[in-house]
Amino acid sequence: MDDERPARFEAVYHHAYGKITAYAVRRCDSPQDAADVVAETFTVAWRRVDELPEGDAATLWLYGVARKVLANHYRGDNRRRARTAELDAEMADLYGASPDSGVELEAIGQVFRTLSDDDREVLSLVAWEGLDREEIATALGVSRNAVRIRLHRARRRFSRALAEARVHFTSESRFVPAERPL
Repeated sequence: MDDERPARFEAVYHHAYGKITAYAVRRCDSPQDAADVVAETFTVAWRRVDELPEGDAATLWLYGVARKVLANHYRGDNRRRARTAELDAEMADLYGASPDSGVELEAIGQVFRTLSDDDREVLSLVAWEGLDREEIATALGVSRNAVRIRLHRARRRFSRALAEARVHFTSESRFVPAERPL
C-alpha cells in the first residue's frame, strides 16, 4: 500500500501541476508568490495523499487546497502590510515629535520599504519593537556581535538610501528612539 502512495502523488502532480500553476499565477501579484502557492498546495497534497480523490476529482480537490493556501497567503500579506503601516506610524511618531526635524515622513516610509527584508527586520526590531542588541540576538538566533554588524550595515544602507532620495535630517534626528540607546 505504501508503495502506491508516491506513484499516486506523482500521477496527480503531473496531471494537475499546469492547471494549479495557472490558477495561482492568475491570482498572485508575482511569479514568486504563485510558485510559493503551488509548492504549498502540493506539499499539502503529499501530506494528505491518502485523502486524494481518484481521477479528475483530484484536480478539483487541489483547486480547493490552492484556494485555502491563497487565502492564507492573502492574510499573511495583509498582516505584513498592516505591520508596515504600523511601523510607518511609529516612525512618524519618532520623527514627528520634533517640528524642526526637517524629516519628510512619507519619503522615509517609501525609502524604508525599498530596503531588503533583513535590513527592515533588524531596523524594525529596534525602532518598532524597542529591542536592544541582546534581545534582537535572541529573537534572530544570532550572536550579539552579529546583530551589531547587521544593525550598523542596515543603518548605513538606510542612511544612504535616504540621501539618494534627498531626505535630509537635522543633527538631532536619529532612527533609534532616544529612550532605548544601543
